[in-house]
Amino acid sequence: MLQIAVTGKPNVGKSSFFNSATLSEAEVANYPFTTIDANAAIAYVTAKCPCSELDVSCNPRTGKCEDGIRYIPVELIDVAGLVPGAHEGKGLGNKFLDDLSQARALIHIIDASGGTDEEGNPCEIGSHDPLDDVNFLKHEVTMWVYSILERNWPRLIRKVMSEHLNFAKVIADQLSGAGVFLDDVIEAERIMDDDYDKWEKDDILRFLDKLLELAKPIIIVANKIDTPQAEENINRLKQKYEKVIPTSAESELALVNATKAGLIKYKSGDDYFEIIDEENLSQKQKMALEYIDSNVLKKYGSTGIQETINTAVYDVLEEIVVYPVEDEHKYSDQKGNILPDALLIPKGSNPRDLAYCIHTDIGEGFTHAIDARKNMRISSEQELKQSDIISIISNK
Repeated sequence: MLQIAVTGKPNVGKSSFFNSATLSEAEVANYPFTTIDANAAIAYVTAKCPCSELDVSCNPRTGKCEDGIRYIPVELIDVAGLVPGAHEGKGLGNKFLDDLSQARALIHIIDASGGTDEEGNPCEIGSHDPLDDVNFLKHEVTMWVYSILERNWPRLIRKVMSEHLNFAKVIADQLSGAGVFLDDVIEAERIMDDDYDKWEKDDILRFLDKLLELAKPIIIVANKIDTPQAEENINRLKQKYEKVIPTSAESELALVNATKAGLIKYKSGDDYFEIIDEENLSQKQKMALEYIDSNVLKKYGSTGIQETINTAVYDVLEEIVVYPVEDEHKYSDQKGNILPDALLIPKGSNPRDLAYCIHTDIGEGFTHAIDARKNMRISSEQELKQSDIISIISNK
């Protein structure tokens, strides 16, 4: 399952984001290092389900479908707060950098109010510049990976040169535990001017910066958007960085909990909610809902939580959703479950790739594929599109 890490310094709302996105209950408190171990739970990326278009009732095996929206599971990891110097053992040290190792992308939660200092301690709102927090995470992750390579660098280069090995493959093997892949290393190497045997420390760091942009892309999430100074800071962040998502994790958590309690009707990602049990709402709860409505939903269009997950999966990691079926006429599996699976696969994948994604044996026995919508055989090399319904024919 696709893994995404939620990270950042302490007290920026990581656990509130994690809880609201996963309906989990990671401890929430206003002091550093509340999260001592990485929590993992299921969140959902959303997609329009073909069931509405086809006028059928689907039977998801995982996730769910509500009102024609398919919820596809991904794994979120709530990593304990990082502080500057973590790669040197400061704060809680390398343990938490290690927790990032298998994550495909990093959601970097930033306090848009400027109300926490560089180590995550509460300070006067507006007194800390959130822009300073963006670069520190990238630096810490780069230095963490550098520490893995640095101790073996001379030996690795000698080995590559003397044994005529492939440099990219050697580096990918060395960093496999950090979730780095060969294609990323090859792409990162292209930006370098000199041959790797001439690289100094600055060259290695430049190479790693590019490598980690590919292997561990970061989504900047500006949290606490309902607080003073937030709007100004978000505008400054957007001027400097291409993709910044404004969020209010506490608002989302309040709306999710009110929905679970049967007080309101709300769907994550919506710009509104509907009160369905006003009699049991206290005056304090009514005021809180009014505050969220005016300061978050009407102002920003949503709490930003669902947008963050969708952006990470679709825009940053460039995944698409495909629906594999066995019966292309009924859009079902052998048991009659309609559209039972919604799989996330890399953009650019073809039917053969999908077959291997379903199971290695099916991939090895792949013969051809059928586009169920068109009831037409398609090439094994044809690029699949978002929401395709595909029947894989295999002799295994």
